[in-house]
Amino acid sequence: MGFTLFIGRLLFASFFILSAYQLYLEFGTDGGPVVKVLEPKLNVFTKLITLKVGIKVPEVDTKHVVMTVIVLQGLGGVGFIFGSYLGAILLALHQLIFTPVLYDFYNYDAEDPEFSQIFSKFTQNMALLGALLFFIGMKHSISLRKSRKIPKAKTS
Repeated sequence: MGFTLFIGRLLFASFFILSAYQLYLEFGTDGGPVVKVLEPKLNVFTKLITLKVGIKVPEVDTKHVVMTVIVLQGLGGVGFIFGSYLGAILLALHQLIFTPVLYDFYNYDAEDPEFSQIFSKFTQNMALLGALLFFIGMKHSISLRKSRKIPKAKTS
C-alpha cells in the first residue's frame, strides 16, 4: 500500500517538477519565453483586481514571478513526493495564485474559439487543486486522529 501511495504521489508531482525544470532550463538572462507570455496576462489580471476589488497591486518584475513559479513547483513537487504537508501547500498555493492569471477565460466571450480551450485548462488546474486540498485534508485528519489516541493505563 505504501509503495502504491508513493508512486501515485510521484506521478502527480512529476507534472509540477517537469514543468519547473523546463522553466528553469529556458530561464536564461531575460526570464525565457514564458515572460513574454506571462507579462501581458499579469498586467491584465492586476488591472482587473484593481478595478473589481479596488486594491492597488504593486508592480512586480515578471522574471521574479517566473522564479517564484519555479520554486513553488520544484520544492512543492519534491516535498509532495515524500508526503510532505508543506509540499502540498506550496503546490496548492501555486495553483491558487497562477491558475486565474494563466487561464484568463473571463477575458473572452463564450463564443470565442479560445474560450473553450482556456476554460478547459482552467478547470483541469482546478481539479489538480481539488486533489491537493483532498491530500491536505487527509493529512490533517490523520494527524488529528493520532493526537487523540490516549494510551490505556495498564492494570496489574
